[in-house]
Order: sequence, then structure tokens, then C-alpha cells
Amino acid sequence: MGTDVAGGARIDIVTMGPQGLTTREDVLAIEEALEIRVVGTEPVITMRTPGQDRELAAGLMLSEGLARTRGDFEMLCHLVDEPDVVQIALKHFSNEKAEMLQRSSFSNSACGVCGKKRLDLGTMENLGPLSPGPAVSGELLCSLPSRLREHQRLFAETGGLHAAALFDDSGELQAVQEDVGRHNALDKLNGWALLNHRLPLTGQIVVLSGRASFELIQKCIMARVPVVCAISAPSSYAVRLARKFGITLVGFLREGRFNIYSCPERILDQSAPGSWGHGTESLAH
Repeated sequence: MGTDVAGGARIDIVTMGPQGLTTREDVLAIEEALEIRVVGTEPVITMRTPGQDRELAAGLMLSEGLARTRGDFEMLCHLVDEPDVVQIALKHFSNEKAEMLQRSSFSNSACGVCGKKRLDLGTMENLGPLSPGPAVSGELLCSLPSRLREHQRLFAETGGLHAAALFDDSGELQAVQEDVGRHNALDKLNGWALLNHRLPLTGQIVVLSGRASFELIQKCIMARVPVVCAISAPSSYAVRLARKFGITLVGFLREGRFNIYSCPERILDQSAPGSWGHGTESLAH
């Protein structure tokens, strides 16, 4: 076992190749449990890649409707000498909020709704409509995956991490977060925005390195993200949710092509798609 790098663990492995079996060093994405202790309720556990734990916890509180601003926290910190424990004290904490947290029962890094006792859309229903903008071009959207890859340091080393990135309407990268869990990466991004007074994310674009599922769209709704782009496919429930709440959902985002699954009015349809694509015949291919 070699020396670990931030977010990755070096190990010796055996590889089968043209020359037969050889040994070499590999870097694996680290996955460890984080215990989140919210004062007034039972601790909850989530699996994550260590790093940006405060942002992850803040993003989880946002996703569950328990916090919307930095001012909603009286305490958000690691316990002394316990790097895998985050202590949270929420202002105006109530029995209702405690029940909301216990219903969430988030417990693993694979799925943000796995283990939930039931799906609750009430918190999202109480939010106002999303802003009508931004209006963005197909050319700009098609440039985002390569910009995201340039900042996926841990993925480049391990090949085993998801990423969520925030761009403004001019395509400038605002932040990127990586984690072994898809929903953790987005929670870290949303938590970063919350702790840095960047919410709501009006006029911003979120790019997901994988597929778009229900829980990721739900988290974007809570952060008020109007445009969500996924490198891979969306699920049917994700599309239904995006249409219901007015999110522009883009899938299969590649250089020169993508699909628009909801609210296409935010995407500028250029008269000459071939000028930004490679033989693309329509904007939503």
C-alpha cells in the first residue's frame, strides 16, 4: 500500500495485458462513512469521498429543506480529532424538522433517495417558480463538458468519481466538486453555494458528469438551478420533475449535440447549427 493522495488511495494491483500478468500501482477513489450529528435528532450516516464535508452536510440540509442560508446554522463543524463526524446545530430546530431528517434516512453514496421511507415533494411545492432565464446558446453548452473534464483532478487519477460543476451564463466555471457518489458531488456543490452566500443559483448552469436522476433534479430545484446538463441520460422521473418545476434539462451533452427534455425556450436555436457542431442537423438531436 502506497501513500494516499487527497481523495485517492494508492494500492498495488495485478494487471493482465499483452505481456501477461504484471504488477503496478493504482489509485482508487476513497469511500468512507461520514456521521452527521444534528442536535435534536439521531445521527445519520452517508458514504462519501473525504473532503468538503462541511459543504456536503450543508448541501444535505438544503436538499432536505432544513436550511436555505448560512444563517440557518448555529454550528457546522468537525468534532475535534474526529474527521469523519460533522456536528450541526440548526436555528429554530423543531420536532417537524427532526421528523423530516429522520424520514430522509440517507445512508449510502450510490443513491440520494435510497433508504428514504417515502418521497416528499412538499418542500419543493412551496418554492416559487424558477426565473425565466438564462438564455444560452448551443455552442456554449457544448463547450461545458471539456471545461468540466479539465477540472476533474480526482477522476483523472482514479476513473471512479462523479463531478458536479457550476457555470454562469457566459460559460465561466464557478465551482466544481467531485465525490464517489453522484448526489454527494451535487450536495457538495450546493453546500458550497449555501456557505458562500451564492444561493439561489438564479441564471446558473449545473453540469453533471453522469446521468440525471430524480434526486439530482430535486437537489437542483432546492438550489433554484434553471438549467441542468447531464453528460449521460436522464431518467423518466427526472424529466417529469424538470417539466413540473420549470427546469431546462439537457442530456447526452457532447461536443456538437445534445437532447433537450424540458423547457427548451432557454436554449437559443441558432440558424446555422453546423457552425458549432460537427454535422449536427438539429439543436435537439
